[in-house]
This record gives sequence, structure tokens and C-alpha cells, in this order.
Amino acid sequence: MTRILVVGATGLVGREIVRKALRDDRITRLIAPTRRPLEPHPKLHNPLVDFDRLPEDAGWWAVNSVICVLGTTRAKAGSDQAFRKVDYDYPLAVARLAHRHGAMRFALNSSLGAAAAPRLLYSRTKGEIEAAITAVGFSSLTIVRPGLIGGDRNEFRAGEWIAARVLGALGPLLPRRFRISPAPKIADALVEAAIAGASGVHLIEADQLAAD
Repeated sequence: MTRILVVGATGLVGREIVRKALRDDRITRLIAPTRRPLEPHPKLHNPLVDFDRLPEDAGWWAVNSVICVLGTTRAKAGSDQAFRKVDYDYPLAVARLAHRHGAMRFALNSSLGAAAAPRLLYSRTKGEIEAAITAVGFSSLTIVRPGLIGGDRNEFRAGEWIAARVLGALGPLLPRRFRISPAPKIADALVEAAIAGASGVHLIEADQLAAD
């Protein structure tokens, strides 16, 4: 039986993860630290936190696995520095604290095109956080690299809305890696990795997550 910590629980993929995890009998406890409260559930522990001041010695860090779906956009964050804080600083802080408290598995939601060298801030930051979390030393690390994520967000992102309409129309004609990655498929991959991920580092690329 497994205790899982999920960070980013209020986002599009995070909400899917919470729903799936609370229904999965293999998971005995789901810990979801957030800034604002989630709907209560007997299996859910929802500490309210400030990610700039995470409580390093809180008992809820003692989990088997971590799922990280923290992320934002440069436009929403407001600056390069603010974007990097959410997509690099926070995930790395969570990874280090959970590992220090005994977590063995880590499942990270990254992105298609993640690499540490490109000029694009988004892809470069995703590549850098992949490398940084790999260096933390989890027994099992699964990195999921979706394309454009499909689903209903709580916020409107004009660029993603337009791209989703175009990719949705062209989907059958596109290579699988460039098709929409539905949020439920991403969540399935992350939850399964957190529960049963094998030793070593594993990549799940966008073509494996594509809408059919």
C-alpha cells in the first residue's frame, strides 16, 4: 500500500491525478499540499502551504512516492524569474525534501522538447529541472513529456485554446508526438509510475500520450 504526495493538485493534470488516486485502492493516503483548500476526502490530507516557505520537518513528507505537476507559463508568471520559481525552484525543493524523508519514487510532468540547452525559456527550464531531479537520487524516476495538454482548465489561455483547435482538427494527419496529450492519459502515466515505477530513470514521450 502506498502513500503518495502530489504537488500541483489544483492544475489541469493535477485535478485528474487527485481523482484517480482517491479511487485507487493501492493508494492508502494522498497528500496534496496546496495554497487553497481542496474538497475534503477521507483519504486526502491537504496541508495549506506557502511554496516559498515549505515546512521542512512536517510529518506528511514521509511518503513512498511523489508526483510533481507544478507548472505555469511565462505570461501568467509575469517574468522569467517568476516562471522559473514555479517550474524549477519549487519542484526541486519538493524533490529534495521528499527524498530526505525517504521517498523512493518520483514522477515528473515535463514537456515535449525539454532540453537543457535551447534558447526558449520554457524548454530550457523543463530540461534543467529534469536534470536536477535526476541528480537527487530517487530509486525510480519517471519523466513524462506530453505535447499540448488537452482538457478543461480553470483559466483561459488564448494561445493554448487556438492551438488545441488546430491540433484537434489536424490530429489524424499529424505524427503522434505532435497530437494533443489528454490530461487523463498523462495522469494515468504519472499515477502508475508513482505506484509501480521500476528502478532507474524512465521517459514517457508525447507519442505514447497522444490522443487516438
